[in-house]
Amino acid sequence: MRQPQDLLVRMGSHAISITYQTVVRDRPVSAIRIHAAAGDRCRGWLTADGQSVPVALGRGGVRANKREGDGGTPKGTFRPRQLWWRGDRHPRPRTFLPVRPIRPEDAWCEDPVSRHYNQPVRLEHGRGGDRLTRDDHLYDFIVEIDHNTFPRIAGRGSAVFLHLARENFSPTAGCVSMTKSAMLRLLARLGPETRIVIE
Repeated sequence: MRQPQDLLVRMGSHAISITYQTVVRDRPVSAIRIHAAAGDRCRGWLTADGQSVPVALGRGGVRANKREGDGGTPKGTFRPRQLWWRGDRHPRPRTFLPVRPIRPEDAWCEDPVSRHYNQPVRLEHGRGGDRLTRDDHLYDFIVEIDHNTFPRIAGRGSAVFLHLARENFSPTAGCVSMTKSAMLRLLARLGPETRIVIE
């Protein structure tokens, strides 16, 4: 689908307005929706631009009152903040999001008593965290979302991402996971203003 755009071209002392067509897919999608499948709270569907793909959800299903360690996928409307990606395994994907390569020392703090709770951290001696460099490829692409960020509330959940699914689509610890092909298609349509509606 194409939409008209106006371009102002200056030729000497004259300005000419030209109307041209742009493909809607050249812009981020305004919203994606994620909901649980009927009869299985750990499986669901992600819908964007009229297309739906299967996803795995948290072992606790979708929860309005997300707590650390409950395995729930938080209900609400969120925004994607940035893409973390394994540049040592994959070429940089096409996306409207800011992109950050994952380094060996990158991790995520899941300790509610830490001042770094629900933030990226560097793995150092004496500091724990969910390591982002995994052997199993689940974190080869991570979409960081703004769940429990402004403000950050201790115990209300951390490290909720969109990432790659296991082959059997088994439940996550609270994230939303999908196949690599679905992730790459989604990334091409995600921008910082895209709403991620989990219902």
